[in-house]
Amino acid sequence: MKKKDHLELYRQMVLIRRVEERAAELYQEGKIGGFLHLYIGQEAVSTGIVSARIPEDRVITAYRDHGVAINCGISAKQVLAELLGKETGISKGRGGSMHMASVENNYWGGHAIVGAHLPIASGMALGDQYLGNKGVTICMFGDGATNIGFFHEGVNLSKVWNLPVLWICENNQYGMGTAVDRASAVEEIHMKAEGYGIPHSRLDDGMDVMKVRAKVAEALDFIRAGNGPYFLEIMTYRFEGHSMGDPQRYRDKEEVTQWEKTDPIGIYHRYLVDEKIASKADLDKIEAAVETETQEAVEFAESSPDPAMDTLFDFVYAEGN
Repeated sequence: MKKKDHLELYRQMVLIRRVEERAAELYQEGKIGGFLHLYIGQEAVSTGIVSARIPEDRVITAYRDHGVAINCGISAKQVLAELLGKETGISKGRGGSMHMASVENNYWGGHAIVGAHLPIASGMALGDQYLGNKGVTICMFGDGATNIGFFHEGVNLSKVWNLPVLWICENNQYGMGTAVDRASAVEEIHMKAEGYGIPHSRLDDGMDVMKVRAKVAEALDFIRAGNGPYFLEIMTYRFEGHSMGDPQRYRDKEEVTQWEKTDPIGIYHRYLVDEKIASKADLDKIEAAVETETQEAVEFAESSPDPAMDTLFDFVYAEGN
């Protein structure tokens, strides 16, 4: 990787963090309605994943989707405007926190129903296989999603049809407020792929963006070689609650504090400086620019218009050809 590529990954990670910190403030001020699931702590996962894809690779994820949206090229302005339900949001204010998507960026959401996007991922990969496209569908989901029917239906069909799908379980160790070992008969989630004959592995350090990127690139090469689906579990941790209303009684503050010492942004910052890829001044400059970009995005979102009432039923159905 060139220096500029490293700096861009650092910029994305810091931007995700700052945008979500401001989103939390706007939520507390009552300016964001509905649910808000923050990605803070998991920035290395989506940043590493998306950095390893080619443009033809589709990305689809669950409801904790703001960070992935930014990685896929959706601007901070469009993300924050969507959170505030404004016409200028990436989903024109109709989707909110859990439904951000952009066909132009090959980013297919943002899905609120736990695990429901897994069969959709198989369907997209089937379409690409049928048309002879070279893209891989990258499907991200949480550990909790692996205990429900959608998971098994989608994963099973991907192997039956040998589809180009990279299944990625972001194991942040809690499905809402339930620890993995209290809800899943198999604690090492990637082992569930064994039942479907799908090659699999686990990355224990999902807080290091370089390790995530390398592991995902390896998996994508495997799939692109015509070997069918691959299942990757990435261990990570969310620093904030499941959503804004989560009192977090299911985990000790000490546990959170320990994980915060492995802050993915701090790890990448040290790596860039220690390896002399970038100077502290380079990174300070990026952080200052991100602060400005975030502030401008907040102002843009707050000053944007609400969707007009006469457009209430627009976009419910796709236009026919």
